[in-house]
Amino acid sequence: MKRLRRIIQRPASVELTKYEALLPAIGAREAEVEKLSDTELTEAAKALREFSTFGNDQLVELCALGREAARRALGERAFDVQLLGTMGLLTGHVVQMATGEGKTLAGALAAAGYAMQGKHVHVVTVNDYLARRDADWMRPVHDLLGVSVGWVEPSRTREERREAYHRDITYGAVSEIGFDVLRDRLVTRPDDLVQPKPEVAIIDEADSVLVDEARVPLVMAGSVDAGMADEEVANVVRRLRLGLHYETDTDGRNAWLTPAGSSVVEKSLGIDLYGEHEEGTSDRLAAVNVALHAHALLERDVDYLVRDGKVRLINASRGRVAELQRWPDGLQAAVEAKEQVPPSDRGEILDSITVQALLARYPQVAGMTGTAVAVAEPLREFYKLEVAVIPPNAENIREDQQDRIFASPSQKLRAIQEEIRSVHETGRPILVGTQDVAESEELAEKLEKFGVSCVVLNARNDAEEAAIIAEAGKHGAVTVSTQMAGRGTDIRLGGADGADRERVAELGGLHVIGTARYPSSRLDDQLRGRAGRQGDPGSSVFFASLNDDLVLSHAPDVPEGIASDDETGEITADVAHRQINHAQRVAEGVDLEIHRNTWRYTRLIERQRTDLLEHRDKLLHTELAAELLEKGAPDRYKELAEALGGTGDELVQACREIALFHLDELWSDHLAYLADVRESIHLRALAKETPLDEFHRAAIPEFHKIIGEVEARSVKTLEDGEITENGIDLAASGVRRASSTWTYLVHDNPFDSDAEEALKKVRGMLRKKKS
Repeated sequence: MKRLRRIIQRPASVELTKYEALLPAIGAREAEVEKLSDTELTEAAKALREFSTFGNDQLVELCALGREAARRALGERAFDVQLLGTMGLLTGHVVQMATGEGKTLAGALAAAGYAMQGKHVHVVTVNDYLARRDADWMRPVHDLLGVSVGWVEPSRTREERREAYHRDITYGAVSEIGFDVLRDRLVTRPDDLVQPKPEVAIIDEADSVLVDEARVPLVMAGSVDAGMADEEVANVVRRLRLGLHYETDTDGRNAWLTPAGSSVVEKSLGIDLYGEHEEGTSDRLAAVNVALHAHALLERDVDYLVRDGKVRLINASRGRVAELQRWPDGLQAAVEAKEQVPPSDRGEILDSITVQALLARYPQVAGMTGTAVAVAEPLREFYKLEVAVIPPNAENIREDQQDRIFASPSQKLRAIQEEIRSVHETGRPILVGTQDVAESEELAEKLEKFGVSCVVLNARNDAEEAAIIAEAGKHGAVTVSTQMAGRGTDIRLGGADGADRERVAELGGLHVIGTARYPSSRLDDQLRGRAGRQGDPGSSVFFASLNDDLVLSHAPDVPEGIASDDETGEITADVAHRQINHAQRVAEGVDLEIHRNTWRYTRLIERQRTDLLEHRDKLLHTELAAELLEKGAPDRYKELAEALGGTGDELVQACREIALFHLDELWSDHLAYLADVRESIHLRALAKETPLDEFHRAAIPEFHKIIGEVEARSVKTLEDGEITENGIDLAASGVRRASSTWTYLVHDNPFDSDAEEALKKVRGMLRKKKS
């Protein structure tokens, strides 16, 4: 019956019986381990390094020693469920542990276990703050277990990074680890490499990293000049009106000019937008389309905000400023022109890698999150990972109320304000989760007028998030926040010091309010999970409207005749609840399909990159470049050797730098070519060809030309280059790297869910021609 109950309650989850069977042995070892001195405890942990893999006996010993190390270093005795989480991670699963159940310690002990098996471990976090915090927090535990710890963040030097990566365990944000991978791919000397070979990744907030951000590309760019948007185009597009001059699709991904809009643009710019033979027309058409996208589809304080004279993107799944994210250069410049702020630098893309491809480099991946079961399908499909659901240490007694649904957003907002006012009068702390920055600030303003003071946490002040969240459980506190996923700080009843804990618990604990259902049920659950921590009392309720963006975008066909209360507009009919749930399921399905479709395209690129990197490694670590150049231009090679006084390492390095320069340049050109193919793939779909097949037909032959072209260009550089007493003048020969480089994440959805959606991108052009 116990196993049957697990199957019913935990779909797609790993059976935990084999781990639970080890708990008595771990408990029995506890009394003996307590008697060990710190030195003896460390020596006992070091003895585990004799085993390259852990069986049951080693798992028991690690958990017993880890529990004692945590007790001594942190004053926390690990619960049995935390040890279950540790064992689940050590056997390569994604463990689901509720908010406040101690994932950080479970991950730290698992990281120590992998390190004891002789493997380098990267603990991958969602941001730099959590990487440094967790590394410092867990360091005393790791010290007692005899494993070394480091961390990386943007401010660290190359030497500091190299030192951190050569520790047993390295904590780092997924973006920072990825950027170091890209930087390593451009080095010309083996000693300049920062990262060792990837071995184990333990991913915090695994659903956010592995699913929500899986298709986000990390980019290394080389500086060219300041990005320039077409100011004239921006000024024309700024005057266009929805419904008259342009239209958008229901999911807000595409915008196109109407015949009336095309006429306005053509007259204002003095061109024929669709003239096939006019010079510069295609560039102007592209500029108009990008400016229209920025004007019609990207909303200030929702998709981005303007801070310190710069456009800063907002991470939709976390509600924070995405400091390292930007759109592709043309769109970034268009948004900057829209907001009339100085343009940021633009550059050519030297290399890129998606988060999914980055993590696929690790032979062993494990993860932890509070909401894994909901993404069990993509975790299995894309990463071959299974979910292990860890039971809570204390029973969850949070009261999750039924959604309250209203006919209109304005009626919903009034009900939310009344809910906050009435609960606040009791003294219970309240956490309100909003959809975006604009909504959080609008609600805060209305609450102030209502006589309710609140603290706002959104992308404008996310640097203060730890302090704000830590105090959100105080008596009488009202906190209005954008998405709570990945905040990394528990909400303790009574505040950070727990002074008013009993008082708040008697009132019913933290009350969580959602102002709308999110596009993913996981985000709903992450917000709800802020209440009811460690068996605390608490409650949650979500408000929704049949005119919320979620419904309008994904399930607009609302049945007619749904009755609502004449005074409040509240709807209690079951059909309304079904409609909201249906809209959310459709949104989740669309997102999964986009993930699949994007991966179909990027998978080929990653295979090509892997093959090219193997060749690059040979050029970097061997004398292959010198051998190829000596064979291709023997007389010139001999002349270069004589100029350098022999055939030693100077010579090898010169040949290496020539070959690596051309390989990197050709790969950058290949990426640009693939981007062009991607952008035009919808035109191929017009001819009823399969876009993916066409992408492959275009990409594969071009890739196979690269290696041969590298050799040809390298030989030419050697033959044409000026040889001096110091060797060949590489700079004068055109072997010149970018004057500066920078990294960023692309906030982009390059592929729609299917070819039909992609056709909408040219609908305006087709309508114009038909008219």
